[in-house]
Amino acid sequence: MDYTPPPLFKQGTSAVARLVVFVAIALTLLIVDARFDALRTVRQVAATVLMPVERVVLIPRDLLRAAFDYLQSSATLATENRELRRRAVEQANDALRQAQLEAENRQLRKLLELKEQSATPVVAAEVLYDARDPYTHRIVIDRGSHHDVRAGYPVIDERGVVGQVTRVSPFQSEVTLLTDKEQAIPVQVVRNGLRSIAFGGAKAGMLDLRFMAASADLQQGDLLVTSGLDGVYPPGLPVARIVQIERKADTAFSRVYCEPVAGVRSHRQLLVVRYDAEPRAEEVAPADAAKATHGTRALAKAGKPQPNSETKR
Repeated sequence: MDYTPPPLFKQGTSAVARLVVFVAIALTLLIVDARFDALRTVRQVAATVLMPVERVVLIPRDLLRAAFDYLQSSATLATENRELRRRAVEQANDALRQAQLEAENRQLRKLLELKEQSATPVVAAEVLYDARDPYTHRIVIDRGSHHDVRAGYPVIDERGVVGQVTRVSPFQSEVTLLTDKEQAIPVQVVRNGLRSIAFGGAKAGMLDLRFMAASADLQQGDLLVTSGLDGVYPPGLPVARIVQIERKADTAFSRVYCEPVAGVRSHRQLLVVRYDAEPRAEEVAPADAAKATHGTRALAKAGKPQPNSETKR
């Protein structure tokens, strides 16, 4: 009988011997290549042959790296976009606030110049809010009776008349604008001195001169100022400018529409004119009263008779 093992179980050289042999071969190749550079061609051929395999093996790594870079750049761009939008909004708000402050400063400078040039005492006021009634044109200012403001005082800006104080409380007042339907103001045409009364409420934000004769000497662009005949408004304050004249052949009257020259709805800083057509008794100067008393006493001492219409013949 044959007791030899099958080829699968045949034992050749031991594993240790094979390891020693392979290590010796590797060292020999390393020394030969380092000394004589004899394996350059082999390396180039191997690199050329294995290059497609390397590319295929590196595809997953490149894809993962690209995906990571894309996600990172997307997150960075989103953060930068949010920051840029926030800065843009802040800059827009700053620019708007700066424009508002510049406009407010220009108006305040004009009001200050007007206050210094005005012979009538004025009180600076600021608009708090519009009146709650939507059918009237009224505003509320931050000056009241505590600041010597009374009902009937005119309210102006640097360009002209805005309205009239109609209700007063200790620390705030209600101003009825020129364009209110219940407001009327005596006016005079600067060009020819023609007098009339301007009413509000004809059109939105407009005034009109009612019952004007069709032959009245009026032209578009004529400036209207206060006539001062009502004793409420001092004479000479700009009120409005004529923008439209309607003359009809079937009537003897014409309808004249005017646009206010003042910023009726556009300004927050105003001036309240403390105008009194007739000075009150308590406002008479003490020096004037003393002079009058002294003159009366002098006449009495001199024995001169007082002039009387009954003694004249």
